[in-house]
Amino acid sequence: MPLPTFSITPLGSGSSMPTADRNLSGHFINVSERFFLIDCGEGTQYQLIKFRLRFLRINNIFISHLHGDHFFGLLGLLSSMHLLGRNRELNIYGPPDLDKLLTIQSQYAQEAFSYDIIFHKLGFAGNELVYEDKTVTVTTIKLKHRIPCNGFLFREKERPRKLLAEAIVKYDIPEFERNNIKAGKDLTLSSGEVISNELMTADPVGVRSYAYCSDTAYNEGIIEQIEGVDILYHEATFTEAHTDRAKETYHSTAGQAAQIAAKANVKKLLLGHFSARYKDLVPLLDEAKAIHNNTELVVEGKAYDI
Repeated sequence: MPLPTFSITPLGSGSSMPTADRNLSGHFINVSERFFLIDCGEGTQYQLIKFRLRFLRINNIFISHLHGDHFFGLLGLLSSMHLLGRNRELNIYGPPDLDKLLTIQSQYAQEAFSYDIIFHKLGFAGNELVYEDKTVTVTTIKLKHRIPCNGFLFREKERPRKLLAEAIVKYDIPEFERNNIKAGKDLTLSSGEVISNELMTADPVGVRSYAYCSDTAYNEGIIEQIEGVDILYHEATFTEAHTDRAKETYHSTAGQAAQIAAKANVKKLLLGHFSARYKDLVPLLDEAKAIHNNTELVVEGKAYDI
């Protein structure tokens, strides 16, 4: 039986301002047909439409910080959802002042939405559980930027053990005992014999995880929290040739992103948030791959499946 979907679709790869071929920050996440959006730079709704993503089914939006390239597209997206007849509530998680900004914009535009918006104010201490359902948790990651900024870690919950079909037949396991066995319990037969759980079950598939880290200076403080994630998206605004500029603006080089990925033993590194000064991104990729081989430049609209 195939695993449920866990995919990440980057909607933008540029930083600060868009270019002709790079949109601004936004990531569309599908976890078991639950749809999430991280950041909403200008043009994000256009990207959602262009790539035929089901944006009306997004019920949770996470905003990392209040630099415009990460949230200027939010009001437009909310307005489009209204025009398309959305009636389900929408949860927005972000910095405390984001609520004020949206309220002011809506008031001046005399915009009344057809659905309720529930705003969740986030702190910036990191490792805060901000969302949870039966499948996945979302926790904040404390980033190091010019203003308070969160990354986000999506992690599946542990699955129950797999009950073996042959064990059901062999031990005539009744229906009411099966969930207990999947939870790790042994089985006591009517004869009094105890059947060990390991004879009836197999280990579940490991949990999958995704970490979003943009914008941030080089920060080893995140390594423990993102240890071993399947995919790490990490900003790579500059090359090593512009390390001084990266330090000044609290951004990272591609090489620094790769160092974090290598030290955290992540399986795949995706680079994004590129400065508009770079027309050719190959030098950033080469710089990172020299440190962490399984590295890619994000492709806007490509679904990265875990």
